[in-house]
Amino acid sequence: MSYTIKEVQSRKELRKFVRFPDELYRGCPQYVPALHSDQIHSLTDVSTLKYCEHKLWLVWDESGKVVGRVCASINPRYNERYDKKRARFGWFDTIDDFEVARLLIDTAEAWAREKGMTEIHGPLYYNTLGKQGMLVEGYENTPPFNCIYNYPYYNDFMARLGFVKECDWVQYKVVANSGVPEKVLRIAGLLEERYHIRTVDVNRLKKEPEMVRKFFKAYNRAFADTVYNFIPFTDEEIEEESKAMIPFVNNKTCSILMDDNDELVAFSICFPTISEALKKAKGHLFPFGWYHLLKAMHTYETQDLMVNGVVEEWRSKGASAIYYKDTSAKAIAIGTKWGITNPQIETNSAVNVWNSYEHWPFMRRRCYIKTID
Repeated sequence: MSYTIKEVQSRKELRKFVRFPDELYRGCPQYVPALHSDQIHSLTDVSTLKYCEHKLWLVWDESGKVVGRVCASINPRYNERYDKKRARFGWFDTIDDFEVARLLIDTAEAWAREKGMTEIHGPLYYNTLGKQGMLVEGYENTPPFNCIYNYPYYNDFMARLGFVKECDWVQYKVVANSGVPEKVLRIAGLLEERYHIRTVDVNRLKKEPEMVRKFFKAYNRAFADTVYNFIPFTDEEIEEESKAMIPFVNNKTCSILMDDNDELVAFSICFPTISEALKKAKGHLFPFGWYHLLKAMHTYETQDLMVNGVVEEWRSKGASAIYYKDTSAKAIAIGTKWGITNPQIETNSAVNVWNSYEHWPFMRRRCYIKTID
């Protein structure tokens, strides 16, 4: 069969771009549909696109059916920070036909070369947020809402297209109701007494804009040198992400630590898993998607451990022990049995913390890279 690739240029084509995975993964019990409205916003109107370039393409078969999609992007802040000339590919989905995959990636590479890039890597979002990392292990599991699910043949296509591994992220399933080790409790108590570190009301984040800014600035500092390929948020991205995230943050699942000077020390942000609710919503908030999501946000048996970190000046003091203690106590109080960790780079020593808990490998996802000059 012959195929044609075309750039997405109309609203109708954008909707087809967003809906294609729902058709591709129809009948796949692990696939979690994204909300279509969120995807359209991400592809057209997020603040990151004010400094990033991007292009979208669809592949069509002879009958006029969409059989593949890809987004290519260039983040100049990333390239400047790491002294690279890299493009990214993301939103990569294809039927099980290598010719479709080749058309998608070849087109993305050609655009990247025209822009002076010498490498392309992915699947990645424009910045550190968003879905990224191609699934290579854990196909039998349902991913958290913010993670990619893909068929195994995607990785075979990457190898045939000349890509190699850049890095892997790992995720674990953790027993959440067994408490923390005695050593952690002891360290947490000593730190709380010595440095007067305290857990604050998370609702302050919702009421005080300056608190939100402090949180994200601390987030930038906490991950600037520890997270691979990290790109600090701009002020505009901070404002945007605050509006999206803060309404879902609550004292039942999250922990914010501050010192005597009301400065952020560490944070642990967890959400009840909404993956099953998104499956029921099938990409739409209305007419009933909102109900499934609202119900899921008050069901705590499984939590997604979204992000946790310690501000650099507190890292060597072991301040993470306090939020592990606090988060664990909260999980037990609300009946949480399982935690699904957010993807962590396999080379980051922070992944070793899960060795203190009963845990199992859950998913492994990979960023691929290729030289294109």
